[in-house]
Amino acid sequence: MENISSAIQTLSESANTLFILIGAIMVLAMHAGFAFLEVGTVRHRNQVNALVKIMSDFGFSALAYFFIGYWVAYDVNFFSSASVLSEGNGYELVKFFFLMTFAAAIPAIISGGVAERAKFYPMLIAAAAIVAFVYPFFEGLIWNGNFGFQGWLEATFGAPFHDFAGSVVVHAVGGWIALAAIMILGVRKGRYRGDKLIAFAPSNIPFLALGAWILTVGWFGFNVMSAQTMDGISGLVAVNTLMAMVGGIITSLIAGKNDPGFLHNGPLAGLVAVCAGSDLMHPIGALITGGVAGVLFVWLFTLIQNRFKIDDVLGVWPLHGVCGVWGGIAAGIFGSEALGGLGGVSLIAQIIGTAAGVVVAFIGGWIVYTLVEKAAGIRLSEEDEYNGADLAIHKIGATSED
Repeated sequence: MENISSAIQTLSESANTLFILIGAIMVLAMHAGFAFLEVGTVRHRNQVNALVKIMSDFGFSALAYFFIGYWVAYDVNFFSSASVLSEGNGYELVKFFFLMTFAAAIPAIISGGVAERAKFYPMLIAAAAIVAFVYPFFEGLIWNGNFGFQGWLEATFGAPFHDFAGSVVVHAVGGWIALAAIMILGVRKGRYRGDKLIAFAPSNIPFLALGAWILTVGWFGFNVMSAQTMDGISGLVAVNTLMAMVGGIITSLIAGKNDPGFLHNGPLAGLVAVCAGSDLMHPIGALITGGVAGVLFVWLFTLIQNRFKIDDVLGVWPLHGVCGVWGGIAAGIFGSEALGGLGGVSLIAQIIGTAAGVVVAFIGGWIVYTLVEKAAGIRLSEEDEYNGADLAIHKIGATSED
């Protein structure tokens, strides 16, 4: 009997390890989506830089999270022997891998907002600092119950802040950090002539579309595998993810008047918004959540570029920052039993938790990028910006005519 119990335990541990490993690989693949989305959106002379940034950011983020960030968030380090680390089929190691791919998404989000005019190494250093300290501080606050914040929300409002797969913890935090960086960095040269916005057309719509599709497919690992164990897997999460994606597609197509840039970001807006409540909502609630997010992205991206002169190249603040905020609040609305959800969520707690994420992200991002700006500068020279980051930083263009 003891042998049977041991075999069952081993099977369960190995299944959970494989489950979360597949999720980690799917989210890892999403970084190719971030890369191609940016490559397709920026001008031709900045395509190499977009590719190099996403890969480099991932490497620096992995080190920062391995040695510092994961420790800050979960009070777990990797200084034990390999025999200790590999216990339970190495599940804890693979869990780190999965969560590290989430952490590395923060610099990937920021990269799209600051494209075409940012220095390379200073921004890498800033990204590492963000992943080591700012992101894991809020991650631990929400997903590990650090500092009693979740306990206070539950005691006061009847439920903790609910963010199943990171609408706020990952996306809103990344988007609001990006906004701080974008504001400190300033607009691209030639973007405005007086009050008139000068259009900088995307360099490659097929690459932009490819990036959107890679992200969309990987998102099912991002959301479904956030259960982290086989016994927590839910088809509800998968279908809610699908319906939110569809909602974002439909509304961004209509609101964006057939613009391919808006259309291919629309499903991403819906997916960002549904992360928080994907395990609670009714599919119709997820559809509405995604649909609202699609409209929010189109409207806000247009507004900030034209009226507020915030030069957010890929629209990462409206896409991740604002749609992430909407997702945190939407979980409290459509996750309620009154609207067909599973319940166990408080709208007030969702609003407070979301607001906390915005404050931590924006202030933390502002501090980090201000310090790096003062220490090393984060903006390319006017000449380098004119020539393009590809030649200025990497000494090679994206394509050759030879």
